[in-house]
Amino acid sequence: MANSIEAFFSEIPDSRSEHGKRHPLGDMIAVAVCAVACGAEGWVDVELFGRSKLAWLSTFLRLPHGIPSHDTFGRVFACIDPDRFERCF
Repeated sequence: MANSIEAFFSEIPDSRSEHGKRHPLGDMIAVAVCAVACGAEGWVDVELFGRSKLAWLSTFLRLPHGIPSHDTFGRVFACIDPDRFERCF
């Protein structure tokens, strides 16, 4: 599943600096997409979903530093071009 999500969103550039990439962008997108599909309505919900489903998500995502905070999700997604993100769907 993650490979499919990552493939669909591979054209999204990761504009974070190298030292700021604790969480892989593909992992963050996969968690967010799964969370929203399950009813998440904001970044706090996305983080809570990720933490509650960590064991399952870890079966197909790298998650080297666990689930990002809701603030991290917000900062990273704020840098993504929404039109480009929508085209990936």
